[in-house]
Amino acid sequence: MAKGVVAVVGVGPGLGLSVARRFARGGYIVAILARNYGKLMKFAEELVEKEAEAQVAAIRIDCSNSKSVTEAFEGVHSLGCVEVLVYNTNTPFPSPLSKFTNITAEAFQLSLTTPAMGAFYCVQQVLPGMLERKKGTIVFTGATASIRGGAGFSELACGKFALRALSQCLAREFHPQGVHVAHVIIDGIISTQRDKDDGKTLNANAIAEIYWQLHNQDKSAWTQELDLRPCCEKF
Repeated sequence: MAKGVVAVVGVGPGLGLSVARRFARGGYIVAILARNYGKLMKFAEELVEKEAEAQVAAIRIDCSNSKSVTEAFEGVHSLGCVEVLVYNTNTPFPSPLSKFTNITAEAFQLSLTTPAMGAFYCVQQVLPGMLERKKGTIVFTGATASIRGGAGFSELACGKFALRALSQCLAREFHPQGVHVAHVIIDGIISTQRDKDDGKTLNANAIAEIYWQLHNQDKSAWTQELDLRPCCEKF
């Protein structure tokens, strides 16, 4: 019997797919959400192929659009009660680094909308049910830019800073009501090669295991924030 639904928002070939696989292996119905529906369908097929009993639904979502989020979660809720939300949207690393004087207002607004407003929209969709059941887990994927800005990182860091603030506020408000909110700072590059273990990159499957552990923590010792980095990081 499935335990409930995990909604993984922002599923690509790296961390999002690994998180989906880990929760499918743990007996959850998995909703994978992203903008590219064609790629999502391929990920869903891969999950079902590798996890024989996996129940997976691919749902398109545009986290910058509240209507799209609402429609996407209508599909998620049709699968059952959402016990876990993993908000894992990717903010592209600027290459070359963006000069502040070259950033348009429209581009900067979008860089804030997807990480912060998108998270706001998605949490609104799952939080009422979690509060009614007095349990649930919300995990946000952060980055080095969540805690440290730098030259050329205005578009990346500001949205990630806002996401971190949102996670802290939600944790303070809803931990006492049974909803575990955690923010994970990914301080390094995630390897998309699942068997790569050179100590210089973070393994996506290893991070997914941390997400699973966060969900299963005893409420007497919940983690609100942690940072993950490879053992051979460059200082």
